[in-house]
Amino acid sequence: MGSHIAEKTLQTHSMEDLSVQYVNLEELDNQQKHETQGFTSRSLVVRRGAPFRVTLTLSGRPFNPQTDTLIFKALLGRLQVSFPITFSKKASRSRWGACFNQEGLNTLVPSVFLSTPASAAVGQYSLQLHVLTQHGQKAYMVGRFILLCNPWSREDAVYIPFEDQRDEYVKNESGLLFMGTPRNLVSRPWSFDQYEPGILEICMMILQLSPQHSKNPKQDYLSRGDPVYISRVVSAMINCEDDRGVLKGNWSGDFSQGVPPSRWTRSEDILQLWAKSGFSPVKYGQCWVYAAVMCTVMRVLGIPTRVVTNFNSAHDTNGNLVIEEFYSETGMKLPRTTESIWNFHVWVECWMTRPDLGSGFNGWQVLDPTPQERSGGVFCCGPAPIKAIRDRQVDLPHDVPFVVAEVNADVHMVVVRQGQVISRSIDTERVGSLICTKAVGFPRPSNITANYKANKAPSSSTSSTRSRGSSLSPGGTLSRGSAQGLSVSLALLKMPLSGESISFSVTITNMEAIPKVLKEHVNAQAKTYNHSPSATFWESHSLIQMAPLEVKVLHHNISASQYEGLVGEDLVNLAVVLKDQASFQTFLASEEINVPSPELSIRVSDEDSIVPRKKYQAVVAFTNPFSVPVSGILTVCAAGLIEGKVHSRIHLLQPGASVERSVSFTPRMVGMKMLQASLTLENHPSAIRGFHMVPVKAP
Repeated sequence: MGSHIAEKTLQTHSMEDLSVQYVNLEELDNQQKHETQGFTSRSLVVRRGAPFRVTLTLSGRPFNPQTDTLIFKALLGRLQVSFPITFSKKASRSRWGACFNQEGLNTLVPSVFLSTPASAAVGQYSLQLHVLTQHGQKAYMVGRFILLCNPWSREDAVYIPFEDQRDEYVKNESGLLFMGTPRNLVSRPWSFDQYEPGILEICMMILQLSPQHSKNPKQDYLSRGDPVYISRVVSAMINCEDDRGVLKGNWSGDFSQGVPPSRWTRSEDILQLWAKSGFSPVKYGQCWVYAAVMCTVMRVLGIPTRVVTNFNSAHDTNGNLVIEEFYSETGMKLPRTTESIWNFHVWVECWMTRPDLGSGFNGWQVLDPTPQERSGGVFCCGPAPIKAIRDRQVDLPHDVPFVVAEVNADVHMVVVRQGQVISRSIDTERVGSLICTKAVGFPRPSNITANYKANKAPSSSTSSTRSRGSSLSPGGTLSRGSAQGLSVSLALLKMPLSGESISFSVTITNMEAIPKVLKEHVNAQAKTYNHSPSATFWESHSLIQMAPLEVKVLHHNISASQYEGLVGEDLVNLAVVLKDQASFQTFLASEEINVPSPELSIRVSDEDSIVPRKKYQAVVAFTNPFSVPVSGILTVCAAGLIEGKVHSRIHLLQPGASVERSVSFTPRMVGMKMLQASLTLENHPSAIRGFHMVPVKAP
């Protein structure tokens, strides 16, 4: 990148005097060295704390260090810093500076290294060059550069020491968001798109449009060297509740005024729409959309970031670390409380040091842009250190108590009859039962629950199909064993897919040497991941005779036609209540299950020999598993592989029938790329997706 000089003459000078004819910002070389080569910007993009090279073309006469002085001036808004070009042998990492490259120094075309502090403010700078000679002074506008955080520099607060983690958490353009339930994860592909044209500039605008910048630009610029400050600004700006933020949330189920949250598959669509609308909020977002867009912005700014899912996430409004759930005596879950447990909640973690708290709190920090509770008067959350959450150090900023409750609250399960509590149990394991993120370098989940919860070793909970089961004593707390005389548990026989029956068993154990007569009530309710269940859509009631010490397994089946109204993120709340007809004791077991949508399959030709700038083919296939014909629009997109999106209409597809569509792609650069497809059906609520990782190798 070169810069044709805009000259501002400060004093009259002779024609033979020293002047600057051209400045080459050496974009290709600098961006390769600074790990910013993917960005498509009109400005040079570099990282702080690392030198970058510019080449000056001088005219009039050679540079004379005895009589001439060259001074750079970097301007960020009204802030500016001046630094002369010296003959120092080493660039500083702690202050602004410039030095000549003394290897074969050419006094007519000198090469200069500019250095920035590892704590410099993130932003778009203007660069001037001032030439001072015995005859006067001249100033030139050299160009612009964007300065980002530098996770490759040990002196930077966001330094992360492993190359594979920098590749994953800063450079990776795609990822997986995990939804569903702990026992039946759904992997949702997402394209972060940080290298797509215009995204870098839009992320810079997020900082410029923040209330902090509007109120006090100088103080905002001065604070932008601190990732703690930057992350709080971005967390607030991703939602629009207090500012001109990016996304408007909607959990009502009515998305007629915008795009349903489940339709979004990439950050570029949202950020470009926000910019093109004059920075009006994009409709609509929910937690995973907020988190995915924030991940894009933070990776662009150079702060290592990953998207995290907390399964069974508590929203504890009064801060007592207790969530109460109420059931009727026939197993119907009741909407009796303002507190809630979301089946999953998605936030981000950002990697940074915490000099404000002490080095013991360095590392991953929770940040949550979903507007739930105000923090410092604003809808944002974090950065809350993972180590403080694990150790429950609730006296620390920012928002540690709120996140502690999200992962550690106890659940009190209460059965009521005519407003009276007839039994109560406590579940200490459900909340935060699985916390996961995408594995480094692989398209699969990584269990990070142990980072949040002391003495919680990584478990195989992602594959377990056992349900929570408990015995309840009337009006009391949970008790176990033979004194209770009875136990009950729920278990899925297999994880259901959309179009299949939900088959489950209820296991009842009579632990006493006396016969029992029990009444069994089994209840199924549909629910969205963040709301109380709606009305019962399936139930079963029966009288059970139990012989002394008998174990009885009862099988139940909910056909696909009975739950076909469920949409992609909906779940089923299953509950069984047993009532001992003699003692009137009540026993409850419950489970929330998801029924994932079918997936699209994707095949890629020549998969082991894909290189940039050559054309390849992918085939997307779908088989209709539903009992009705379906039709819709197939959309294929892939950052770094396909410009924009490819749309294809799928005409009426009969039950059991298959369809294939071929799409071509041309990789732009080396690396692992995600090709993703989504099928939006016109006559069915399911959201159908698929993805395929495409390795692009150097030729």
